[in-house]
Amino acid sequence: MKKLLVFMMVLSSMLFAKMGMMKMYQSVPMDKAIILQKGDAKMFCPKCGMTLPMFYKTNHVATDEKGVVKQYCSIHCLAEDALNHSLKDMKVVDNTTLKFIPVEKAYYVVGSKKKGTMSMVSKYAFGTKEAAEAFQKENGGKIMKFVDVFKMVQDNLKKESAMIAKKQHKMAKMGGMIYKKMCKGEKKSFSSVAEAKAYIKSSGVCGNLKGKKLQAVGLYLTGK
Repeated sequence: MKKLLVFMMVLSSMLFAKMGMMKMYQSVPMDKAIILQKGDAKMFCPKCGMTLPMFYKTNHVATDEKGVVKQYCSIHCLAEDALNHSLKDMKVVDNTTLKFIPVEKAYYVVGSKKKGTMSMVSKYAFGTKEAAEAFQKENGGKIMKFVDVFKMVQDNLKKESAMIAKKQHKMAKMGGMIYKKMCKGEKKSFSSVAEAKAYIKSSGVCGNLKGKKLQAVGLYLTGK
């Protein structure tokens, strides 16, 4: 059994490395990502903990009722946070300029062949209708405005959240194995994956964990 677990971890590492070599459309280099939220965990989505530059082209920003600016990896996480907080000043990354624009001014291409973030249905925003149409022509999908996209996400939120929870649970199990093999000290508990990942990076307790391994351990430390 122990040999099987070790084999699975090695195989997973190989798969993650291969996936890392395949450039995701959502990703941008760290120096190209505009990070508007503050704090030690500012590089991570406050809802799911995903590393923001890795999914930058679907990033959204909003300000909550306490005046705290939050930056999300996706419109899914924005909608999920809106269930418990009053959000305003919502913005989205314009895939043409890589700058944030008000969601009301954006043209979303929904359901293109590009992979989605936190959803099977991709949603990419553009500052002009012409840019959205050019992207649509090459990648397919439907052009929609934010109010309609947001309602669609809200309507599917329960189903998608359940699917994501199952994936996170499996990933957390792998994170537990990684933690026991690569990390030092007693296990700490955190209220969010973002906080857990910020601690791992700053403390060096798990060495130089990156990508999906870091996400897996973050999920493990939050008991997902």
